[in-house]
Amino acid sequence: FFSVVDINCTMVSATAVKEVSATNGHTNGHAKDGINNGPPLKKAKLGDNLMATGRIYDYTSSANPDMPEMPVLVHPPSLHQTGESRVIPFDLSKQLGTAYAATSPNLMASYIRIKDNESVKSDAHATSQAFYIIRGEGCTKSEFGSIQWSQGDLFVIPMSTKEAEHHATQDAAIYWVSDEPLMNYLGVSPSAKKFEPTVFRREALLAEVEKISHAPGAEHLNRVGVLLGNQATESTTKTLSHVLWSLLNLLPAGNHQRPHRHNSVALDLCVGRVGDGDGKVYTLLGPELDENGWVKDPIKVEWLTGGVFTTPPGWWHSHHNETDEPAWVLPLQDAGLYTYQTTLDIRFAPPVREGEPAAPPQSSMSKA
Repeated sequence: FFSVVDINCTMVSATAVKEVSATNGHTNGHAKDGINNGPPLKKAKLGDNLMATGRIYDYTSSANPDMPEMPVLVHPPSLHQTGESRVIPFDLSKQLGTAYAATSPNLMASYIRIKDNESVKSDAHATSQAFYIIRGEGCTKSEFGSIQWSQGDLFVIPMSTKEAEHHATQDAAIYWVSDEPLMNYLGVSPSAKKFEPTVFRREALLAEVEKISHAPGAEHLNRVGVLLGNQATESTTKTLSHVLWSLLNLLPAGNHQRPHRHNSVALDLCVGRVGDGDGKVYTLLGPELDENGWVKDPIKVEWLTGGVFTTPPGWWHSHHNETDEPAWVLPLQDAGLYTYQTTLDIRFAPPVREGEPAAPPQSSMSKA
């Protein structure tokens, strides 16, 4: 069953199309002695004026276009340790070629520094925002109510229409990540609250990691950590939000974790370690593995407590702790989106075999 709708799709007027020649019925302008020397002119159609913005490419040369590469860069902790209360963006828009602030194509990361008894407001045009408390104590007020926080807590809020205000009762630093660049790229505004505001307390997170670290076979795990999920994603991606993904990862003393890779960009926060500046806790990154399963010709990024570094999509990376104390890292990624699309493609290097080196060679490393 269908109904006919009268739509005015009359062909364009005679002023837009040459009149058909009275002598030969064609309009090519080259008629001689009643003989047409060229093909008949096609009639113009409504919408032809919209063809100018279209592009047609050769598939072989254009199917994998050159795009700006995600760099390996560090947002040092010194930025939030001194100075006035403020938001300190990790803006890589110049490197990424975007007209808006972005740390990765989909995510924006910033520090929020707040001095004693001062406040800072934050606002993001985003579906989800995550806040991890690097240090200090205070309270965040938003349209969803108030959340008290202290070091090691993490909370996430959905689409919001108003600013959030963060007040510190003790000198504080917050790691703030949102998916605002994704919204800007698509040219859209979030229209629905996809999950409820959610808080993760430091004590609960550490208790779960402790439980995993003492489970049988824990010494053979590639990662000792906990994924942060949400009730709204429990039956699907099991991620922090529909876009954001996060892991609190323990790097035991004297441990060399084997490399892994994924298609999401990681924005890694060093939560804590002992001996900042000694070069003994670090991540190695690169696009390939060597014959022994370690990252080939890697870039070395040293972990500094309260500092953030980028991990490009698809790059192999391994975490290393050459000290006698454990270290902690909290990556925030756009892996919620990739998991939903089944394109995360996370892979792990094979375990070290007997006779192979248990740690990567040091000679080929370059520092970020």
